[in-house]
Amino acid sequence: MPTSEKSSCKSSNNSNNNNNKRLVVKKLFARQQHEGFGAVVRRSIGRFELRYFDPFLVLDEFSVSSPAAGFPDHPHRGFETVTYMLEGEILHEDCEGHKGVIREGGLQWMTAGKGIVHSEMPSSNANGITHNKGLQLWINLSSKHKLVEPSYQEIESKDIAEAEKDGVRVRIIAGEWNGVKSKICTRTPTMYLDFTLSPGSRVSQPIPLHWNAFVYVLQGQGHFGDARSQHSTAATHHLLILGLGGDRLEAWNSSDSGLPLRFILVGGEPIGEPMVQYGPFVMNTQEEIDQTIDDFENFTNGFEKARHWKSQAASTLGLF
Repeated sequence: MPTSEKSSCKSSNNSNNNNNKRLVVKKLFARQQHEGFGAVVRRSIGRFELRYFDPFLVLDEFSVSSPAAGFPDHPHRGFETVTYMLEGEILHEDCEGHKGVIREGGLQWMTAGKGIVHSEMPSSNANGITHNKGLQLWINLSSKHKLVEPSYQEIESKDIAEAEKDGVRVRIIAGEWNGVKSKICTRTPTMYLDFTLSPGSRVSQPIPLHWNAFVYVLQGQGHFGDARSQHSTAATHHLLILGLGGDRLEAWNSSDSGLPLRFILVGGEPIGEPMVQYGPFVMNTQEEIDQTIDDFENFTNGFEKARHWKSQAASTLGLF
């Protein structure tokens, strides 16, 4: 069975000596599209305008209704998936025997490594929940980590580190804020912060100088970077790419509506290696992709247990 991550973790230290703001250099609106089995996603990274933002492969804001929609049995190799539930809950199952429910506010950080086949579907025991919404982020792995054993880090909502100061509330998914650290270890050094700013409040968040970073707005409207910048104002479902050359993001809730501003700030150390993607497989060369397809089709080199496996959700819905 995949194990919880215990080692090979790199610190996502957010401090440096520069004193410049990060500016917004690109703004994208995440439009709805259909994915999986009756699911709807708003994809902001991994679309034609932004195929790859090293080390980030995909960012989806997903929405699935119970019980007949979701993401049934499918494979992964060569990267990590981070699932963060905003509403409702999702049942996760894999071919290695790992099974669990990711509930509202909870987190699953899955290292697919050398290979996993799994499903992500609404829980059949959702106690009347009919709408399930969350974020899924795909983070690339360096060549030395692409074929590690699959593993999971799972944190319930009540156990996610939180902090609050001067009208700013932060949930620390990865990295740290104001001295409060996440429990998550990251193979690819990553920060992932969920900010909620009350009306009129602002935050200045350090970002390592050479890391790529972005903002995705979940609720409300705010200013990011420099108010004089062309793309500085953004509202719900917008992705903001932050330029290099600065060591911090400044953001403030500028809405006149009296509503909070909620957004995620995600940053990561670029891997800087060749990347070849074929759907759910991400490797460094086309030859490695060809080998991965062969391994998956022949149930070898990490996919052995997928030969006779079908998820409970797929069986119940009569899929495959």
